Amino acid sequence: MDSVRTAGSLLTALSLLAYVVGVLQPYPGRALSITGVMVGVTLAAVGRPTRGESP
Repeated sequence: MDSVRTAGSLLTALSLLAYVVGVLQPYPGRALSITGVMVGVTLAAVGRPTRGESP
């Protein structure tokens, strides 16, 4: 599960960077950065350890 959390965190960070670049300089497909943020946050949340697992 740690790899899912890492992938989600990385996707969120890259998508936020793409969003900032899209605000400064519009480019085709920049709306997908919002989708990337939503998917990244979801993966990061799913990858969190539950109470029964060790961190």
